[in-house]
Amino acid sequence: MDPLLQDDPQSLGSYRLLGRIGAGGMGRVYLARSAGGRTVAVKVVRPDLAQDTAFRGRFRQEVEIARAVSGRYTAPVVDADTDAALPWLATAFVLGPSLTEVVDEHGALPEHSVRALGAGLAAALTEIHSVGLVHRDLKPSNVLLAADGPRVIDFGIARAVDGDRMTQTGVVVGSPGYIPPEQALGQPVGTAGDVFALGAVLAYASTGRTAYADTTPAAVLYQVVHGEPDLTGVPEHLLGLVTACLDRDPGQRPTPAQVLETLAPKGTGEVFTNWLPGAVSSTIATHAARILDLETPEHGTPAPDSVNSGAPGGQQGTPTPPGGAPAGFGSAPTYVLGGASNPGAPTASGGAPTVADTPAGATAAAPAVPSRRRFFGLAAGAAVGAVAVGGVGIWALGGKGGSEGEGEGEGEGKGPNGPEPGDAGAEKFTTPPPGTAPQALWHRTAQTDTLNGEQPLLAHNGLLIISGDPLVARYVAGGRTKWTRKEVAPAGAPLIFAAGKLFFVSTEYDGDVIGLDPDTGKEAWRSRLNGALTVERILAADEQRIYVIASVRTEDTRVHLTAIAAINIRTRKVDWQKPRDKGTTDYDLEGVAVGGRLVYTDARRNVTVRNTENGAQLWTQKIGDDIAWRPAVHAKRVFLGGDRLRSVHVDNGKPDWSMSSEGRRSFYQPMVVGGVLYAADHSAGVWAVDPVRGKKIWLCEDTGARRAPSEFVQVGDTLYGASYEDEGGIFALNPKTGKARWNYNDNSGIIEPWHVAAAGKRLLATHGDEIYGLPAV
Repeated sequence: MDPLLQDDPQSLGSYRLLGRIGAGGMGRVYLARSAGGRTVAVKVVRPDLAQDTAFRGRFRQEVEIARAVSGRYTAPVVDADTDAALPWLATAFVLGPSLTEVVDEHGALPEHSVRALGAGLAAALTEIHSVGLVHRDLKPSNVLLAADGPRVIDFGIARAVDGDRMTQTGVVVGSPGYIPPEQALGQPVGTAGDVFALGAVLAYASTGRTAYADTTPAAVLYQVVHGEPDLTGVPEHLLGLVTACLDRDPGQRPTPAQVLETLAPKGTGEVFTNWLPGAVSSTIATHAARILDLETPEHGTPAPDSVNSGAPGGQQGTPTPPGGAPAGFGSAPTYVLGGASNPGAPTASGGAPTVADTPAGATAAAPAVPSRRRFFGLAAGAAVGAVAVGGVGIWALGGKGGSEGEGEGEGEGKGPNGPEPGDAGAEKFTTPPPGTAPQALWHRTAQTDTLNGEQPLLAHNGLLIISGDPLVARYVAGGRTKWTRKEVAPAGAPLIFAAGKLFFVSTEYDGDVIGLDPDTGKEAWRSRLNGALTVERILAADEQRIYVIASVRTEDTRVHLTAIAAINIRTRKVDWQKPRDKGTTDYDLEGVAVGGRLVYTDARRNVTVRNTENGAQLWTQKIGDDIAWRPAVHAKRVFLGGDRLRSVHVDNGKPDWSMSSEGRRSFYQPMVVGGVLYAADHSAGVWAVDPVRGKKIWLCEDTGARRAPSEFVQVGDTLYGASYEDEGGIFALNPKTGKARWNYNDNSGIIEPWHVAAAGKRLLATHGDEIYGLPAV
């Protein structure tokens, strides 16, 4: 990265510029930071292109389409001004190395890392293709590695600048070795072209070299069209898949969804746990710390000395990651064969953990270490276990206490006396003696009656978000407030998180749904219903749709009709709308969308299942409870508590298995964690059950408290639970045997439920207005 020059702006929109990342055929790329601390890559279009009306039109269209891409494994467009004198766009910046840099420094990746890499890339391509984009330049330098999975950058935007060149005879835009044969021949390129590139990337990751090695770009293209790839060294279990991806016939290549199913049949949820070798994780941490240590430079002054490229002899420099820079803005080489060469000198790429909103407000006098500490605290949410530091007996230290508003500034990561205890990223906690509960790492008290004690918590990108008004996000390492938003969350609203956004019914009484960026709390999405529906409640959401209960406008204002409807996240409009089920309520509803099925319950014992694609009701039965509960769905089954623990088939509602409580009192509603069904009973016991066979694995009859946990999370080799009643608290159990390890309770006498969530090796817990950070030991 280079320092800003005299002719560079100091800010663009609401972003302060930190330095130049690169320049290319489309314009300049800057590393920038928002007022809230979010690090982004801002791309500014060249002045001559800005004067081109046709280019502006293409650029505006591609930005709009690309903004709809919000998958977990992409670096999405987060802001843009396509009408500015010099149009610009900002993408989420990804800290750490590119795949190219990792292979150059560490060599080929092990098989399990390549499998996880392929699953993440296939998931990213699925998301990109779903909004009508084709990447067309997937290559190792456009794949950034984060602790929680890869990120694909440069999707879609390149078409705005490539539009004219792509129509010229004999012109091929792309990277030799990763361009599919049809693109090399100048033929139309569809989604199958990205699958070819995916196969080439996996071959490179597996072997440390390209599958089509030769001396010149033209020679490589000839090999792609007429030769065979060199797949020597690709692991045997991956060879068939990689070979299929590199088939010269686009029609014979698998789809991204098929690749994902092959590499991660159970989804990507678990494949990124410790997915990278330790040395690579350390590289990620080093890259992250360098970028996070950057402060806003004086205009035209060199970059800070603390950021060094690691060049021999201590040569001054900074990492040069594009962090999501679109092709043509200055990433690794994208060749234009048969036309004008790239007018911008390519810059080495790098970049990965996704930057959540890093605490802002560090002063010039502050040492570099707190920035690194902030990174490690945030990285806990992404399971960066390989780069954890510290390791003293934190469980025995007194927790940090404090009330809401006591020395807390929005966006501040440290108190008036310096960094908070617990925010140094010390993720190796000493295990307490058997039967001894750990002490809290920190403790905060929210403003009275501002939290919704009935809704589960959300831990995301190093932040803890709790339903309530105001809606508050806190750093998981220390509990300080990151952001606060008043009157955005309706009373009792659940935290519906999908497609990278938090969805709520608008509190402006306009009947719309809004989506908040969980890193900033700012509105990033809004439905476009135009009054056709008035949304009253959100049931659930998945990566494609939001499922809602809504009022329907009629000509007769005396008639009040309600519907269940699906709002498409990409188009922001209604996908389908169905009349509400007879004999059900319009309130006290809970739902979940999983595996193409919307499953929801109400307070009249109804359990209903619909097809998420078209809203067709598959079945509804009165087999539930008189209190709505969030359904547990797994392996095409719905699980029910009550006098017996039961399973029914999600597609038809037919009974699958039923288990007796063996003379104990009835079951709470169960949960599935790590492929195991857990259920508490009203006799203070906890059951672990095989969800497919309906066989008991173990029963913990004595948890050490008068109430058992009914809400569960698992971290490492320990199962943690929270009780609905205040007499229970937070529990730690051995997931293999059910033996209780410890029980934590604040003994406050607050008659409110406990809730628990996990972020890295930390537990976040609430009890009424009390909020705690605990070590996951």
